[in-house]
This record gives sequence, structure tokens and C-alpha cells, in this order.
Amino acid sequence: MDYKHYFENALIAGRNATLAPAVINKVLLDVAKAAIEQTDYLLQENKKDLERMDPADPKYDRLTLTADRIKAIAGDMENVAKLDSPLGKVLSEKTLPNGLYIKKVRVPLGVVGVIYEARPNVTFDVFALCFKTGNISILKGGSDADNSNRAIMKVIHGVLSAHGIDVNFATLLPVEREASEALLNAVGYVDVLIPRGSQSLINYVRSSSKVPVIETGAGIVHTYFDETGDLEKAIAIIDNAKTRRVSVCNALDCLIINSKRLGDLVHITEPLGKKGVKIYADKKAYEILDGLYPAGLLEHAQPEHFGTEFLSMTMSIKTVDTLEQALGHIAINSSKHSEAIISEDELNIETFLNRVDAAAVYVNTSTAFTDGAQFGLGAEIGISTQKLHARGPMGLEELTSYKWIIKGNGQIRKS
Repeated sequence: MDYKHYFENALIAGRNATLAPAVINKVLLDVAKAAIEQTDYLLQENKKDLERMDPADPKYDRLTLTADRIKAIAGDMENVAKLDSPLGKVLSEKTLPNGLYIKKVRVPLGVVGVIYEARPNVTFDVFALCFKTGNISILKGGSDADNSNRAIMKVIHGVLSAHGIDVNFATLLPVEREASEALLNAVGYVDVLIPRGSQSLINYVRSSSKVPVIETGAGIVHTYFDETGDLEKAIAIIDNAKTRRVSVCNALDCLIINSKRLGDLVHITEPLGKKGVKIYADKKAYEILDGLYPAGLLEHAQPEHFGTEFLSMTMSIKTVDTLEQALGHIAINSSKHSEAIISEDELNIETFLNRVDAAAVYVNTSTAFTDGAQFGLGAEIGISTQKLHARGPMGLEELTSYKWIIKGNGQIRKS
């Protein structure tokens, strides 16, 4: 199948992408309204996808839409509509001694391609953020969520058509693998490609794409309970970071505990045991929990249990004697997504903040906050774990580049 027409239509839409901010915001508000009004239809199509997936699959929760989740997604789109557009924002300006006036202003990236797995909310989020920033979006969802994605795109296209706007502002490619390969090779049509999904998907896109890629990496997340950490804070933070929603990339995977606080481990893990969290504990932690943590939920940790993104009610525990050892363990096993310390020692806190290399580094709070909406960005197109162009939750500003504008009055360069 020839996919070129999808890309050509997107380019044409992009060339005509001069919508007024008021129109953009009204469209976003109308899409949010339509999503709520058509909740039954969206849930009906989502159910078709859910029926084809094993509920034990870690992707099942991410695939699941509910009325409350649709309401939250609509709320995110409303928040995006309320935010100021970064387009045209002057980043710097100056007049040179020769009289040239130079300024640097924000502009859209252009055509943004997104390859994603069983995450139908991404369809709404990508459209909202790209549309707000004058970008054209080309989406390639996975087969697991195809019914859901097509239903969502139908809602979006219905609103665009009602406003007399080219529906090619947002395109959902066919589900077959060949469409992914076409998108990976869409040089001259697509300006940037963003993968959303498993580490294997991200690795595949990074190694195969001829289009520039912004990585939204897997979340292998640690929380270090320092020897000075407050126990009550730790109990609440670790429970929330692990169990709030286990299938998301900011969920806790490994608790690192200072050996001087092993006596508190039973209290820290008590809420986890009640919720059925399986723990792979190293030797020292296992000895403390053995007989006190629910039978069948405690096992000896193996090397492969560290540096693993579980995406389920599972976590590991690593015991260390010093902050330096904790930093070493994180450096080796982190995916550079989100890392946290629970401590009351200012020197240890500052050392942790300065030494940990991650997109988001937390002190005495849950890593569950690594989220574009929680950061006040309205929504997110992904959480970048790389350092070029964008890092952390990617909102409106991260979907822009900039250009230089130079104004003169007949100046010529003489040397």
C-alpha cells in the first residue's frame, strides 16, 4: 500500500496552518465537549479492544477507557485551550552595532509523527498539543487499541469538519506494520518522530527511523529511603508511587533503603502487602520481611529484578549502607526518567539532586507527579528521557522550535 498520500495531505494542511488562536481554542473546547457527549460510543469501541487483550497484560490498564478517564482527558484538553500559546514568543532580541535588529521567536516543529502502543488517551493528547502549537500530527497506533483510536479520531475529525477545518491536521495511519515503516522513512514529510510505548518499541524506532527522533523512554523508577528519612512520609509516598497506577511510566519499580532503616521496612511495606504487591527483596531486606510480609508475595531478588520496569503490582528492594551506594545503584539501573529521595538531611538532599541524572528528581514526594498535566502543562505528548531539544514532560513549548528574524536597512557584510 502507498502511504505517501497521507503525508502529502499533512504537508498541505501544514502549509495552510494559519488558524487564529481563538479558533484553535474553540476547537479544543469543542473536542473536549464532544468526547464527553460521545462517552458511550468511545467506551463501546474501547470494549472491543479490551475483549481481545488478556486482563493480566500490563498494557490492559493503559488501554482501558472509563467515563472518569474520558472526563479527565477532556479536562486536560480544556486546560490546553486555556494556556497561552508559545508561538511567536520572543526568546531573545538585540540590536547589533551595525544596526541589524535580531530576534529569536518560537515556531512550530512542523509535522509531528507519533508511534504508540495501547494508549488511546495519546490520540487525544497528541492532537490537542499539536493543534494548539500549529503542528500537524500523524499518528500510528498499535493494533491493540485500533478500535479506540479510530473512534477518537472520528470524534476529532467531526469537530474539525464542523469548523470547516482540514481534517488532515490530525491523521491516524492504518494499523498494519507497513504504515510504521512508511512513517519511519517519511523524510521530507515528517519533521520529528516521537515513540510512546515499551522499551522495545522505542529501541525499534530509534534504530530504524530516518526521521529525527525524540525518545520518550521507559520509566525505571527508584525511591531512596535515607537514614534520616521520615517514616510517615515514606509509608505514604512509597505506597502512592507504587500502587496509584502501576501501568504508567512514573510508577515505582525499586525501593532503595539505607541499612540503618531496615527496622522500618515492615511498616513501609504494610500497605503494599494489603494491596497485593509482589516484592523481590535482596538478602538483607528478605530476612527482615520473611514471615511478616504476606506469604506468596515475597521472593528473593535476582539480578534481573533490578533495572526492570515492572508495569504491574511488583517491585524490588535494594539495601545500601550509604548514599553513595544508592547513587551508584541508580546510575547503573536508571532509565533517567524519575528518581526520588526521602530524607531530612539537607546535605544528602542536595547531593542527590546534584548527582542523579534524570528528567525529574524528587525530594520527599511521590514520583507519580511526573506528568504533563500535573506540571501545569495541560497535557503531555510524552516524557523525554533524552537531553537534546526536550527533557521530561513535553508540553506546548517542547513542541516548538525557533527561528531567527533579522531586520536591516541596507547593511552589507564587508569582511
